[in-house]
Amino acid sequence: MNFKERIEWLRREIERHNRLYYQLAEPEITDAEYDALMRELQELEKRHPETITPDSPTQRVGGAPLEGFHSVPHSSPMLSLANAYSLEELQDFDRRIRDVIGNEYKYVCELKIDGVGIALRYREHRFQQGLTRGDGAAGDDITANLRTIRSIPLRVPADSPIEFEVRGEVFIRAIDFQKMNRKREEDGEKLFANPRNAAAGSLKLLNPSEAAERPLTAWLYDLRGITEPLSHFQRLKLLDKMGFPVNPHRRLCANLEEAWDFCGEWGEKRDSLPYEIDGVVIKIDSLEQREVLGFTAKSPRWAAAYKYPARQAVTRLKGITLQVGRTGYITPVAELEPVFLAGSTIRRATLHNEEEIARKDIRGGDTVLIEKGGDVIPKVVSVNMESRPADSQPFVMPDKCPACGAQLAKLPDEAIRRCPNISCPPQRLGRIVHFASRAGMDIEGMGESTVKQLLDAGLLSDYGDIYYLKKEQLLPLERMADKSADNLLAGIEASKERPLEKLIYSLGIKLVGAGVARILAERFGSIDALAEADEDALLAVEDIGPGIAASVVEFFANPQNREALEKLRRADIKFEAEKTADIEVEQIFKGMTFVLTGTLKNYTREEASEIIRRRGGMVSSSVSKKTSAVLIGENPGSKYDKAVKLGVKVMGEEEFNKLIGELRWEKKKM
Repeated sequence: MNFKERIEWLRREIERHNRLYYQLAEPEITDAEYDALMRELQELEKRHPETITPDSPTQRVGGAPLEGFHSVPHSSPMLSLANAYSLEELQDFDRRIRDVIGNEYKYVCELKIDGVGIALRYREHRFQQGLTRGDGAAGDDITANLRTIRSIPLRVPADSPIEFEVRGEVFIRAIDFQKMNRKREEDGEKLFANPRNAAAGSLKLLNPSEAAERPLTAWLYDLRGITEPLSHFQRLKLLDKMGFPVNPHRRLCANLEEAWDFCGEWGEKRDSLPYEIDGVVIKIDSLEQREVLGFTAKSPRWAAAYKYPARQAVTRLKGITLQVGRTGYITPVAELEPVFLAGSTIRRATLHNEEEIARKDIRGGDTVLIEKGGDVIPKVVSVNMESRPADSQPFVMPDKCPACGAQLAKLPDEAIRRCPNISCPPQRLGRIVHFASRAGMDIEGMGESTVKQLLDAGLLSDYGDIYYLKKEQLLPLERMADKSADNLLAGIEASKERPLEKLIYSLGIKLVGAGVARILAERFGSIDALAEADEDALLAVEDIGPGIAASVVEFFANPQNREALEKLRRADIKFEAEKTADIEVEQIFKGMTFVLTGTLKNYTREEASEIIRRRGGMVSSSVSKKTSAVLIGENPGSKYDKAVKLGVKVMGEEEFNKLIGELRWEKKKM
């Protein structure tokens, strides 16, 4: 067997084991044996790089970060389903079916996965492109991230159709979701609300390598674009045969009565599943009959989603406590008598704000109905007034911070009170944890428990103090051995190399997330320039609104924040964006904002974006009236249509090339 044959054998064998492990839960080899196969393939491809193909298992680990996602039209609309919440509503659906096609039809019942809709396109037996549902007419191209999902085959058997499309759902299993949130909590990152939100956020990560670390998987349920006259149920079998993950819990039903039995069966068994479902999808099996039934503007007439009621439980509300977030917002929380619900014991439930408490008249000692639909913290649905204690008193929101005693503030347009004291202990903890988090300065080893110890020991007053910690100060801390102290200090030192956008995000400025931080870094180029910007200068930046502008100005006006920044400056943290030394070019795009859409011939999207920035322009992900020009390539998406509608200049690649005066460019770091 020569090296090419060995490479091909390894690829087939690894994909076979991926299917056994991720789809069928029937692994044949140990993790170590699997890793050995992967290492051998990686080594062979390293020695023979000309053999690397996009569908190789080694390419699942992700590639270079993406500039953004571009919109691509769907082959046919990805519509939503009409919902039914009772047998009566399903009977109405069934009657409408009979009125059009008579009594000869069958239903296919499938579990309704609480995930994120995707469309996968295959050509020449290889995975070519993957899209989100988007607005139904077009979706974002997330191919790079979908390639990292091991349950999605990168190529299919040679006897498969040459070209076709598959649709389905990406989701995260319950146990993986719990592990992921535990890790985020240790890293001081915000928890995901539920598995669906986590899956959606993971698919929209701009760095495929980060997406590869998320425990995403998929069920596929719709095969399109083939010529064989197969029913839907037969197509599911074909998908299974081709190596796609198809949910085994499906049933071909002769009538609505059998379909209703399926709904009832899985309503009772849903908590036994390792993933979230919120109902059952009922579809007509015959594609010819579907054609006759047709569509409404929003949904097919041949399918309905029976939605299960949210899972609920009754318990006693022992009292209402207040949580102080890192930005000072005060959130009331219901402390409950422990109750088992939907696979976990619930002890707390969010109450959102004081207006919500007043609207539902929630009081300590009440018997309450709580509801959980996959959320980390369930919510209180209602109060049983009949069982309310005679001495019950309405909840009154305090006017002082429960943590530091400062007078709480409440803006006219906000429902939540806020503690203005940035030295408030919970705020201080939250800000430092946020600063050190993976999305911020990414200081390895500095999770919430470590930060708490450092605060309790008096070693930190703000995040600026992190860079002045010494080993002899760390060693007395609990669980801080010699090696762990060295690792923490090494992590602190390494964080000094983080780019400006990471530093801006890590400061914890209200309303400034990772995306806004990047925009501010690109526009202002340094912390000092950003600190001196007034609201008018900030509002002149694309995608920066009044709330963000006011928040940034307020942050830098605060003397305590200025003091922490000075500590960072003295510690040699990078306060400026990385500069590049280029062949000197005229700043022909100064003050202009571009949006890119479609596939360019001469550049990748990253290259085109860099060319624009080097000439003084900015690149945005969305079209607005403030957009200067939309650069289009082949197969432009909805951004092109919006540009035409708004009267924004549309520029082809030929015109762009004439403006910049070159087709190739170089970038050299200073």
